[in-house]
Amino acid sequence: MKDPVPLHDFHVHKLSILTHRSHALIHSIALAFLIYYRASFLLQDPKTRESPTLPWVLVFASELLLSFIWLLGQACRWRPVTRTVFPERLPEDIDKLPPIDVFICTADPNKEPTVDVMNTVLSAMALDYPPEKLHVYLSDDGGSTLTLHGMRESWRFARWWLPFCTRYGITTRCPEAYFSALEEDEDDGGSEFKAHRQKIKEKYEMLKESITKARGGGSTRDHPSIIEVIQANYDTSDTVLQVDQAKMPLLVYVSREKRPSHPHHFKAGALNVLLRVSSMISNSPYVLVLDCDMHCNDPTSARQAMCFHLDSKISPSLAFVQFPQRFHNISKNDIYDSQLRSCFSVQWQGFDGLKGPSLSGTGFYIKRVSLCGGTIQEDTDNLKELKQSFGLSNELIKSLHQNCKPNLINDQHRFLKETQLLASCTYESDTRWGKEVGFLYDSVCEDYLTGFTLHCKGWTSVYHDPPRPQFLGSCTTNLNDLLIQGTRSSSGLLGVGLSNFSPLIYGPPRMSLLESMCYGELAFSPLCFMPLWCFATIPQLCLLNGIPLYPTVSNLYFLAFMFIFLSSLAKHLYEVLLTGGSLQTWRNEQRIWMIKSVTSYLYGSLDAIMKKIGMREASFLPTNKVADDELVRLYQMGKFDFQTSNMFLVPMVAVIILNMASFVGGLVRVIIVGNGDKMFVQIFISFYILIINFPIVEGMMMRKDKGRVRSSATLLSAMFSAIYLFLGSIILMY
Repeated sequence: MKDPVPLHDFHVHKLSILTHRSHALIHSIALAFLIYYRASFLLQDPKTRESPTLPWVLVFASELLLSFIWLLGQACRWRPVTRTVFPERLPEDIDKLPPIDVFICTADPNKEPTVDVMNTVLSAMALDYPPEKLHVYLSDDGGSTLTLHGMRESWRFARWWLPFCTRYGITTRCPEAYFSALEEDEDDGGSEFKAHRQKIKEKYEMLKESITKARGGGSTRDHPSIIEVIQANYDTSDTVLQVDQAKMPLLVYVSREKRPSHPHHFKAGALNVLLRVSSMISNSPYVLVLDCDMHCNDPTSARQAMCFHLDSKISPSLAFVQFPQRFHNISKNDIYDSQLRSCFSVQWQGFDGLKGPSLSGTGFYIKRVSLCGGTIQEDTDNLKELKQSFGLSNELIKSLHQNCKPNLINDQHRFLKETQLLASCTYESDTRWGKEVGFLYDSVCEDYLTGFTLHCKGWTSVYHDPPRPQFLGSCTTNLNDLLIQGTRSSSGLLGVGLSNFSPLIYGPPRMSLLESMCYGELAFSPLCFMPLWCFATIPQLCLLNGIPLYPTVSNLYFLAFMFIFLSSLAKHLYEVLLTGGSLQTWRNEQRIWMIKSVTSYLYGSLDAIMKKIGMREASFLPTNKVADDELVRLYQMGKFDFQTSNMFLVPMVAVIILNMASFVGGLVRVIIVGNGDKMFVQIFISFYILIINFPIVEGMMMRKDKGRVRSSATLLSAMFSAIYLFLGSIILMY
């Protein structure tokens, strides 16, 4: 029998493999020399040591920790691959294409504008996929009447928008993106097309006006469940354009019950409610998960994902297909590293060369059965076990079998009763939801933990990064939101690293060591705050007190330290240039890594540790998606917005003031004492920190605009720096 035509192909980057592995070997040898140099100092007689033991040990421990995290990161570079798909080879018979459910989550209309959320909904409805096999669900954790109103209005607009996109082959199917940009396809089609386009644009403006003028709200913490199938309630009075109901995707609004006395488990809880409710309505075998601001930029993403899911060779073990996160509002300079280049252009390709990447929060097509905890069995004798896992709903248990087609929607009374039960805040009590079934609850990074446990169970995944971004979202355009987001993710990732699911302990018996190392790097990277804080403060304190911590320039071990520093920077620059970045991109990424390390990573790690010992409960704040025109203008100009909390601002400014003092003081000391050979490395460290973080210096001393560093923050930071130098000098004396 002739083999079926392949639906996809992959390419192993052999040159990159050779480069990465050669660099890792040489860099490791240099690290061995560094470790020997540091360890030999500790073996010396304390009376003959030139430097105090405490700062030496702190710097050595920081170097070991940073080296360990670097070592974990080499697994993501071990075997990078890229993939190509052939959607034109998919079956032409639409009956052979599986149904797909689309899950979109929103939580707060004040932070996530309803118009933007509806654009995501409309772009999902307009996917190039048989509409009768497409079902779009919106989870509204805010229980907002405004969001529900927006869904109903969007349904009416979709009856115009979808036929327009199909008729003219529109590629950009997010209305806001389409009408805001000059698209190539806008010039095609002649006068008839332009007239039709103008008519649709007027309809879209009416939609926005209807949502903007509407007044609505809802408690985000205390409201009953609401489930409404929008398709069954559309306005039949609009006869200007008649669209066959079967040609429209199903659209469902879901607001789960929330009570202050019951935990709701944030986004993971919302997704699990959607899994249960959708099983009563469509029960599609595949689910696309989207953030409310991540619209479908290419209508072919579903077909591209099916090129993997329908491949008989990999499909049985394939859990999900992950697309990269891309953003439409990235500035040319990208001062906040919002494009996440290292993650989606380097790490995830290396992840894919093993058993596939982790879930990334949005933009993935996941197999529903993979989220069922591996307990689904056809044998009805296991009904008790199934109810212990999935809850008491017989209809939900029935839907677990893949050949079950739900018909509950035809019985309105039973449908409302069953779905409200499944969306209630008490349904998951004494079940395995969030523990073994569905998206897991033990971390606010539910995507990372769920992806990790899926791989531990033997599932695989693939990463597909096509030339045209399949999904486009809104990146953070101010420093405050960036650091809040970083704190939240750092807390979630390290929380997993410190839990029973620690990748380096739980992972190796269940997956390859390299895959465990990939997950380990993500989990423990927030611990970079310790070495970064150490390198930004200890050498500087010792410099001002004339204590050398590094070998002299004439010492052979100086070459090892110099090589490690230059090797790390050169390798980073190589990866940046290889993925289309520039020298400015490299500098921005270096700066943001330092800023996050002394702020987000610090607070996120402390938060994770406090949760571990029971001093704090998990919390989650949605990222603000409302754009401030002034902040956006600063971002587009490449200027930092320092109008952030003192919690974030004071540490980074204090570090800069400390390094300014140590750099100037160190130079003066060298000129007077003449020990430049011993102090060269410590002077250079301060100089490098100041050069990379010059925008902070600029914000403190030169800028006069709204985004400058507040004088009060500068004074407070200077006070903390002075206290540190005073107390630190006293400790070194004794």
